Amino acid sequence: MEDYKKEFIDFMVECNALKFGSFTLKSGRKSPFFMNAGAYVTGGQLKRLGEFYAKAVHDNFGDDFDVFFGPAYKGIPLAVVTALAYSELYGKEIKYCSDRKEEKDHGADKGSLLGYKINDGDRVVIIEDVTTSGKSIEETYPKIKSQETVPGGIKIVGEIVSLNRMEKAPDSDKAALEVISEKYGFPARAIVSMNDVIEYLYTNGDKKIITDEIKKEMDSYYSLYGAK
Repeated sequence: MEDYKKEFIDFMVECNALKFGSFTLKSGRKSPFFMNAGAYVTGGQLKRLGEFYAKAVHDNFGDDFDVFFGPAYKGIPLAVVTALAYSELYGKEIKYCSDRKEEKDHGADKGSLLGYKINDGDRVVIIEDVTTSGKSIEETYPKIKSQETVPGGIKIVGEIVSLNRMEKAPDSDKAALEVISEKYGFPARAIVSMNDVIEYLYTNGDKKIITDEIKKEMDSYYSLYGAK
């Protein structure tokens, strides 16, 4: 495992963005862990977060893109800090763009987008926090593609999230990121997966954060909801 992935796992735990215990998810599932990207609140935390995203983007997609698209709301700061970090780490200026929940009907920046207005010829990387079911892309994808004037005018290079929960997508035995890749035709990746987290904190770790008891709960959870 790359060093930055180990550092990112430590970072998530230190910031209380990744917690272990008993949590009720939006879906109603009882989960032994919970990921909350809203836990990154200080300037220093956001700076580091952007660096982790930038490194993962560079590792997975190289430099052949122009725009980071962050779906509202959590994706907005993620796209911004990733653009800042990418410029600093790799010397390439990447624009940021986001959607508005409500279209603005006045002013010079009216419309459905915030930041850079994507158009034909742009190559886009989608930046999100985490995906469990893959439903968010069902809203994001058509919003991006609606900006093109000719079919295929805008290319989505890929999507990056912070954590792959490794759970089955609805009506599938495959993980949400895998389903997204197959359905939309672009790679969907994560900075780290829960397999990485377990390997680092439990298998090769001191078992203080993921204890034997929590590991048993996670095994039980994944026996029901884990992707094949």
